[in-house]
Amino acid sequence: MLQVKSFVFSPIQENTYILYNEFKQCVIIDPGCYFDEEKETLAAFIEETGLTPQMLLNTHCHLDHVFGNKFVAEKYDLELQIHEGEKPVLDFATASGLMYNMPFDNYAGELQFLAEGQKLAIGEDELEVLLVPGHSPASLAFYSRKDQFVISGDALFYHSIGRTDLPGGDYKTLLKSIREQLFTLDDATKVFSGHGQATTIGVEKKENPFLT
Repeated sequence: MLQVKSFVFSPIQENTYILYNEFKQCVIIDPGCYFDEEKETLAAFIEETGLTPQMLLNTHCHLDHVFGNKFVAEKYDLELQIHEGEKPVLDFATASGLMYNMPFDNYAGELQFLAEGQKLAIGEDELEVLLVPGHSPASLAFYSRKDQFVISGDALFYHSIGRTDLPGGDYKTLLKSIREQLFTLDDATKVFSGHGQATTIGVEKKENPFLT
């Protein structure tokens, strides 16, 4: 069984996730830790819980979701895993940080590219890779069918959706992604978004003003 631990990091208030099982295996998704104390908070939880990080995943590569990639990769000897279509976004993240007056050291190591439909094993647990473009060119979501939750990145929020005015964003594409990739999941599926509170697929089907 996968448990979900969330942290809210950086002035942009991004949600960073650690998924871990009873065997102390874990994956780190979208480490947005910007300040040193935030990096220490993330590392302290991993150490105190006795976890062994297995993977570093990004749903997408906007700067607030990648601030901590380099730190996590170097500390736990991991290679970043993203969709290949997000590489230009990752490459632009350093310049984007300067534009927002938030300079940082971007990840520059080897990349592993994820594909739609791929299944990622975390010991006896599994995440399915969903392709949900629209907020960014090749955003991914990570779905645990067994534990009925999805890490949606910035595709779907509580009563909202991701912005589509950034490079590579497209409003119609995002709505299509949500309807075809996320709203086909069971209504009870819990949605852990890139910002804000958690929700469920059922709630968003009924109440999300962008999709009702």
